[in-house]
Amino acid sequence: MSIEKKVWWISGVVTLILAVLLFNLWVALNHFEEDPTQLPDQAAVDDYLAKLGNVPEYQVKTGIFIKSFSFTGASDVYVTGYVWQHYEDGAHDAIKPVDGEVGFILPEAVDAANGVIEEAYRIDQGGSELIGWYFEQTLRQSFDYTSYPFDHKTVWVRFWPREFEVAVALIPDFKSYPATGPDDIFGIDNRIVMGTWERENTYFDYRLSDLGTTLGIRDAEFQTNLPELHYNFVIKRNFGNAFIVHMIPLIVVTMLLFGAVMTVTRRPDLVERHDFSTSSVIGTCSVLFFVILLAHVQLREGFAGSPVIYMESFFFLMYFLLLAVSVNTYLFASEAVPSLRFVHYKDNLIPKAAFWPFVLLCMVAITAYNLSLKADPEDETVIEVQN
Repeated sequence: MSIEKKVWWISGVVTLILAVLLFNLWVALNHFEEDPTQLPDQAAVDDYLAKLGNVPEYQVKTGIFIKSFSFTGASDVYVTGYVWQHYEDGAHDAIKPVDGEVGFILPEAVDAANGVIEEAYRIDQGGSELIGWYFEQTLRQSFDYTSYPFDHKTVWVRFWPREFEVAVALIPDFKSYPATGPDDIFGIDNRIVMGTWERENTYFDYRLSDLGTTLGIRDAEFQTNLPELHYNFVIKRNFGNAFIVHMIPLIVVTMLLFGAVMTVTRRPDLVERHDFSTSSVIGTCSVLFFVILLAHVQLREGFAGSPVIYMESFFFLMYFLLLAVSVNTYLFASEAVPSLRFVHYKDNLIPKAAFWPFVLLCMVAITAYNLSLKADPEDETVIEVQN
């Protein structure tokens, strides 16, 4: 076997190994880790509240059903649905809302005055009263896009009790759902049009408030460390759409660039056949640069003001490849720097054979780094960008 064949055989094997490794890393990056703070049942709620050391005076069962949602801006999500609460006769008389009042607050509502929260039904259930409200609200929160297009969004509805002067804990109404386990999806209409998203998970959890103030209320120890009820629904981006829009152009440009590299030669028959010249290769790189630049600008317009996201790293890789191919072609054709044997060896064999292993190795390194950020939440950056 000739040296050229051995080099190309090694290049093919390494390329295949790196491609398999990259695919496995993509699978791992696309995996959603369950939140350990999930509340699957009433026992978990009781255990959480008991650990607070300050038992709330009232506990109000609260449920939610999401009818629709849509992303409307930088960090805004428009949500509609129903919220209901159970008020026991005698136990909750002091805090039960009368007609026209709402038993909860949505603190992240952007424009509550123009939103809708109206009573939809009030039912006497014999020993307790069930009150339900229909709501339409735009909620503001931060989302993490650093793993795009393998990112997940956890959209939550955050609840405060209506009363500030007494200790009230809102607890999930688990009995209103068929199942609320870690792998169950509940509280959201399964006919919602998701667009480029896929439904991944839903769950309740608590997060302690940190207002840094008592709001002027005396003896408000519970209120300044209030367990806020959150209903969370996790959605996963449909990778296929992002792959078609962003990855396919990158792959095509990379293949064209590899084709330009393969035309670099000093053999007279190949020079004539491929019409090789330094200016033609550099001209090709110039055209491909503007193609990549336009695609990059389109991507950045969707994530303006954010740090570098995962997909964007591949564009920087392409800029480097375009420059490297142009420099390699000039050095080879001009026979400059004869000491650079890896450029001149066997008719530019090493740069040609190393092209795909180098590209895939860089992609593997970029993906592994982003996967490490996902595994270590302390290193993640929460950003607010356009959807």
